Amino acid sequence: MRTITHWIGGKPVSGSSTRTGPVWNPATGEQQAEVVLAGAEDLDAAVRTAQAAFERWSQSSLSQRSKILFAFRELVNARTQELAEVIADEHGKVVSDARGEVQRGLEVVEFACGIPTLLKGGYSDQVSTGVDVFSFRQPLGVCAGITPFNFPIMVPMWMHPVAIACGNTFVLKPSERDPSASLLVAELWAEAGLPEGVFNVVQGDKEAVDALLDHPGVAAVSFVGSTPIAKYIHRRGTANGKRVQALGGAKNHAIVLPDAPIDYASDHLVAAAFGSAGERCMAISAAVAVGSAADELVAAVSDKARAVKVGPGRDPDSEMGPVVTRAARDRIVGLIGTGEQQGARLTVDGRGLSVPGHENGFFVGPTVIDDVTTEMDVYREEIFGPVLSVVRADSVDDAIALINSNPYGNGTAVFTSSGEAARRFQRGVNVGMIGINVPIPVPMAYYSFGGWKDSLFGDKHIHGPEGVSFYTRAKVVTSRWPHVEAASGATYHFPTAN
Repeated sequence: MRTITHWIGGKPVSGSSTRTGPVWNPATGEQQAEVVLAGAEDLDAAVRTAQAAFERWSQSSLSQRSKILFAFRELVNARTQELAEVIADEHGKVVSDARGEVQRGLEVVEFACGIPTLLKGGYSDQVSTGVDVFSFRQPLGVCAGITPFNFPIMVPMWMHPVAIACGNTFVLKPSERDPSASLLVAELWAEAGLPEGVFNVVQGDKEAVDALLDHPGVAAVSFVGSTPIAKYIHRRGTANGKRVQALGGAKNHAIVLPDAPIDYASDHLVAAAFGSAGERCMAISAAVAVGSAADELVAAVSDKARAVKVGPGRDPDSEMGPVVTRAARDRIVGLIGTGEQQGARLTVDGRGLSVPGHENGFFVGPTVIDDVTTEMDVYREEIFGPVLSVVRADSVDDAIALINSNPYGNGTAVFTSSGEAARRFQRGVNVGMIGINVPIPVPMAYYSFGGWKDSLFGDKHIHGPEGVSFYTRAKVVTSRWPHVEAASGATYHFPTAN
């Protein structure tokens, strides 16, 4: 059985803990590896290593950092297929989707390559006679990332390239469900010339998470995951004096107006709901069909859902793979059944799907549930599977009110041919990321990613300009260089500009 270890101080490390966890192949249902699960002692070793590396890395030149980031970018780009295959084997998503994940992570690396410009300060000359004021930003210290299983490359790359470019060192705690990709990324950082100890990977579960949140050597924590855990991370981390950004769950709605092209909208809804088996924090899980659009939309989406090719991630013909674990499959199947029991109508039922040659895999087929109401479990809960719930509304204003009454505010979309309706929607919804005829509005890396309400805890979104702000803190310097022979001119009243 292959053992997946930590990466500390520029090399693989087994650590002192004897605890391990299984790593499954979701397509076959078989265990393919075991991952070591860190204890507090292992976590402490990683943080201390990162602290020691910070002393030199924080003093490195912007030119040195940029060169390493450019080299890292080239290595990731050259190894995209290998990274995608590692993701597919442990997560289950199809290889083509995994390649897209790597590409979106690369965009953040490319953004971070411009760190000399991003860290430019400000300067004000002669604010008072002989006095100048200037500002600049400095790194925090050891930063940590706690990341989810659904994007084992992209989500960590929302964090560590920006943190490292800003002069911090980094400890990554990836999901124990698909941990191998992070070790390959660590190897690429080392090959790019990153000094030992600047980037570290600690495998683990809640024990490792709590050790990170409590460790006095950790200055900042970035997290992406479910809302209950995001609340916990934010509360415990800030109580220990850390800067925390914790991105939580989602219930992303897409409203379809009667003037929308149904063929176009249904194509994009199916892709957004069932891509990566619905295991995306930006997946559309609730379609709000407005007025006369409802029946035609449900029929079109249902036909296209039945046509999705479900199979193992390594099969180039597969459009959708399995979900990540047996427990995830069973939870999704249970929620589909609950929806039916509570009065919703299944137009496409993905339960009981069997893929020839992979009968023991963790597969759930695309599922469409019509006549869903806001009281039902399939609407209230974040299913995180290939399930699209259809809710009906009478008007665009009713649809906006429905979205705003939901506790989540991560992403949303509108399909329409009306500029007036789109503008009313984008101004009226209390959601952080909005798509107009774009179902998954993930911002480019030079913007920042983040939701509102129960989808974000902390005041900073992730990557982009707000990422640079999160991983640095400002200094403002007021300076004067008087002539040696000049009198002091000091007074005891509060200083003002003259």
